[in-house]
Amino acid sequence: MKKSRGRTGRKRRRKYLQNFMDGVNCSHKLEYIKLKKWLKDRGFEDSNLRPAQFWDTGRGLMTTKVLQAGDLIISLPEKCLLTTDTVLSSCLGEYIMKWKPPVSPLIALCTFLIAEKHAGEKSLWKPYLDVLPKTYTCPVCLEHDVVSFLPEPLRKKAQEQRTAVHELYMSSKAFFSSLQPLFAENTGTIFNYSALEWAWCTINTRTIYMKHSQRECFSLEPDVYALAPYLDLLNHSPNVQVKAAFNEQTRSYEIRTNSQCKKYEEVFICYGPHDNQRLLLEYGFIAMNNPHSSVYVSSDTLLKYFPPLDKQRNAKISILKDHDFLENLTFGWDGPSWRLLTALKLLSLGADEFTCWRRTLLGDVISASNEQQTLNVTAKICHFLIEETQHVLLQISQLKRKKENLEKHLSLVEALRLEDLKILQKSAEILCNLNMATA
Repeated sequence: MKKSRGRTGRKRRRKYLQNFMDGVNCSHKLEYIKLKKWLKDRGFEDSNLRPAQFWDTGRGLMTTKVLQAGDLIISLPEKCLLTTDTVLSSCLGEYIMKWKPPVSPLIALCTFLIAEKHAGEKSLWKPYLDVLPKTYTCPVCLEHDVVSFLPEPLRKKAQEQRTAVHELYMSSKAFFSSLQPLFAENTGTIFNYSALEWAWCTINTRTIYMKHSQRECFSLEPDVYALAPYLDLLNHSPNVQVKAAFNEQTRSYEIRTNSQCKKYEEVFICYGPHDNQRLLLEYGFIAMNNPHSSVYVSSDTLLKYFPPLDKQRNAKISILKDHDFLENLTFGWDGPSWRLLTALKLLSLGADEFTCWRRTLLGDVISASNEQQTLNVTAKICHFLIEETQHVLLQISQLKRKKENLEKHLSLVEALRLEDLKILQKSAEILCNLNMATA
């Protein structure tokens, strides 16, 4: 009997350690106790979800029971959601209604978040604000040194994002000033750029889609945002499927899982079939082994493998541009994309084959030499991108040693680039096998 008890003890210890590895329950933390009480007062029934800290995804929600496909994960009553209705029913409402030209629904929500954060203890939304991230890792928040290591298409989008947020701030300053009667302090210090950046990131990374009818007090931009306390602790996985929507009958936002989930495991939802560049741009994180991930090939990289002496070069580029074949050219886990191969096939057409360009765009085989030339150039581009990625990874590791304050942000870009490297190496392997098969 003694031996049996020892085995049970070992089993329990193993189970405890397994649970610890899966996730550490954080329900006992004061911020979550206050949030749950606040939600309960608004009609939220305690579900089987518990806040927890996970070693790989950080903060998330674990389930205390086995979830089957079709089960309801969470049902959040309308009263718990923060929408433009919330903003209009606050003291900001009258100022928004009389401001011309009308502010956007996005600015209305940003303004509300900044004002409530400033109100501190007096805010009715304090229990929710207390669990929101203090900082974000979206490209708009990254230092220039870090942004420079992003892949070229993402770097461009990151700069566009930064410009858009800055313009949003500049165009809203007069509206922020109009709110002065509501505050003892100067609105310029309350509604500063970093406050807007934080509010913008909160909305961009955490809102759920919820369509509202058009109102005259807002500009014509779609009013589709809702912040969902507690629900927004659910992390993304590209490998799960969920059904999420506002239920008009129950007046609640509901999420049902299409996947199974074991007891004490992290519960995931899917934000959409996004690649890692999109996840980093919009949400400030990446997903490891993301099946949707791709490495983008810029048109500059593409064209440097074709001689400027080719008399049809400009005509080929014009055709690719007209048929939208110079964008979204990628390498994925299954090798070069059809779009990339098609663009390279057209650029590889010999002078005597050029009249067949329409057939190329339809995917027809033009000649054995064209196929071989395409594979050779694709392999060269792939190897060039591998070397470039390895060089960037070396630069990142050197900067991490020099600038410890940037380590968190640099590690994020490093993870993105390491994932790119894995995709490119897999593509190189596929191309090598294709070359051997056609040799």
